[in-house]
Amino acid sequence: MVQRLYLKLGDLVIHSKFPEWGQGVVVEERTSRMSGGLCMVRIVFKDGKERSFINDLDDHNCCYYTGIKLS
Repeated sequence: MVQRLYLKLGDLVIHSKFPEWGQGVVVEERTSRMSGGLCMVRIVFKDGKERSFINDLDDHNCCYYTGIKLS
């Protein structure tokens, strides 16, 4: 199964449910080459915290569905 990725390195994002985090930037992208493996991104937000999210649009837990939007 081919994974459909949402974010790529360097993308600027916001979290619609947590605007107090401020704008974020994708600083790391990890993609599993194994079938069924996770795709993750690490995002650094203006509040100084790094947060990790699932980055596969075919996964119901994908960061897109949890509120991460491109800014």
